Amino acid sequence: MVFKAVIWDFGGVITSSPFDAFNAWEAANGLPHNAIRSINATNPDSNAWARLERSEIDGAAFDALFAAEAAAAGHDIRGRDVLDLLSGAVRPRMVAALDACRAAGLQLGCITNNAPVGQGAGMARDAAGSEQVAAILARFDHVIESSKAGVRKPDPRIYMMMTDALAVAPAACVYLDDLGINCKPAAALGMTAIKVSSEDQALAELGRLLGMNF
Repeated sequence: MVFKAVIWDFGGVITSSPFDAFNAWEAANGLPHNAIRSINATNPDSNAWARLERSEIDGAAFDALFAAEAAAAGHDIRGRDVLDLLSGAVRPRMVAALDACRAAGLQLGCITNNAPVGQGAGMARDAAGSEQVAAILARFDHVIESSKAGVRKPDPRIYMMMTDALAVAPAACVYLDDLGINCKPAAALGMTAIKVSSEDQALAELGRLLGMNF
């Protein structure tokens, strides 16, 4: 297969996973492991998390709605506490891989489920973080943010929006995401999907597909 484009998730791929931050916060606050993910996985198309990522509600509304969902699950968690955990640390090797793909003539796309909170597309906590994210996003030929598009992964439409924007067939694309549920629609459309479980694993798989070393 000759690939023409690499499409990347942002959080959990270009940056460290917010799930790690969730788990650390849960442990520090005496909550069950993956409590936050479990709440976000309940009614995944209509819960507070989904509505926030489509910009149907703001951070204040999410704070209250998530708290109600957490209470229904038997936990005391405010939505504002979750929002404080969303911005991950940039992975320099992933950024270097972006640059290597660009140098090899591949098109670059980014599809990110994000929310209208924090600063910029990466939901950074401060201006410096926002500037760092902006410099990374400038490397892409096209970026789709769920909070601006009004559609979020795993809706197949968002992947087609990207291939249309890049003018490439899905079969000519590699797609990287840290969630299997988001990889499945990409694969169903014909993309070669890589589920990112670690930086080393993802870069090794991407390198094998592209015939490159990262």
